[in-house]
Amino acid sequence: MPDEQQTEFPPQIQDRQPGIEAEMTPRPCDRMEGWRPAGKLTGKVALITGGDSGIGRAVAIGFAKEGADVAILYKDEHEDAEETRRLVEAEGRRCHAAAGDIGDSGFCRGAVEGAVQALGGRLDVLVNNAAEQHVCEDLADIGDDQVERTFRTNILGMIWVTRAALPHMPDGAAIINTTSITAYRGSPQLVDYASTKGAILAFTRSLSQQLWTSRKIRVNAVAPGPIWTPLIPASFDEQRTAEHGKSAQMGRAGQPDECAPSYIFLASEADSSYINGQTLHPNGGTVVNG
Repeated sequence: MPDEQQTEFPPQIQDRQPGIEAEMTPRPCDRMEGWRPAGKLTGKVALITGGDSGIGRAVAIGFAKEGADVAILYKDEHEDAEETRRLVEAEGRRCHAAAGDIGDSGFCRGAVEGAVQALGGRLDVLVNNAAEQHVCEDLADIGDDQVERTFRTNILGMIWVTRAALPHMPDGAAIINTTSITAYRGSPQLVDYASTKGAILAFTRSLSQQLWTSRKIRVNAVAPGPIWTPLIPASFDEQRTAEHGKSAQMGRAGQPDECAPSYIFLASEADSSYINGQTLHPNGGTVVNG
């Protein structure tokens, strides 16, 4: 479990997106060490984008503890991805990993096909989690390349992965998309990022209606608040990183282990069979009415 008294982090910054977990101090709590599994996903196969670290890693480990084999897609954080693979395999489950740019539709198609072939020919759960963000104080300073890059990674890649995965997903499968508290509250420093997260919310609600009608596939979302992940030192200056999460109602940042149970719940048909098109909010107590 996370140290609930930790309200400040050592100043640190990383000069690359989406960030390296192995370089963070302290490391995020994302190993699900206190989780008590109940076989909720026994025999299932899951694909998680951004599964190398942070929330994605915690979800991968949580799914493995619940009995699922896991495929992770990631950009180029090879050390982090290998650690996630090790931790999943330590639970006695298979883990397939593929590196590449989720903003490339060709990579999305090939990576999904590779995961399906490696793990038995189907996907029961898809978690669209990969994202990037770039701080900018003035809309006039957000360049065309940055806007396109953020949209490609955060929403276009999500659509492309989902489109590639659906032919391999049986009726009754589950899709879980990571949106953000910024989809509800906005963010003056992350205008393009927040916009993509709003698009993910609309994508989730729309796809949930389409796929339930045709195939009884549930589509839901998780909207984390301030969570201690590699994206934070990769996005903000040292002062902002050190104070990450202080604005939450609980006065601290959350940990990936505190988000992963939302994904396990939504992936489990036994637990969330009557939930579709909805969003869960592990955000430290902020009420967003959404």
